[in-house]
Amino acid sequence: MPFDCQSCGACCAVFRVSFYWSESTLHPDGAVPAHLVTAVSPHHVAMNGTLQTPVRCVALSGEVGRCVSCDIYPARSSTCRSVDAGDAQCLRARAAAGLPLPA
Repeated sequence: MPFDCQSCGACCAVFRVSFYWSESTLHPDGAVPAHLVTAVSPHHVAMNGTLQTPVRCVALSGEVGRCVSCDIYPARSSTCRSVDAGDAQCLRARAAAGLPLPA
């Protein structure tokens, strides 16, 4: 079975998703909706839901490990774009979420 983000979603339910504030619509060129983020420093914001335990990004829809989607996928942050299916971050997220590794 190959890695499939839409049947996983672990990274959205394990990691804090923080990024430079200008990636949000707090800046004229930003794309991530400002109402979905919280300031964590003077220059960084984080996706709501990722600063708490349990972690679950506010933009994640569906059931982790079964069927998920990102409500803002085209506008997601660079932090989200940096995780690739099957990379080290993906494997750490799957392990932390208790999901098996694809064979």
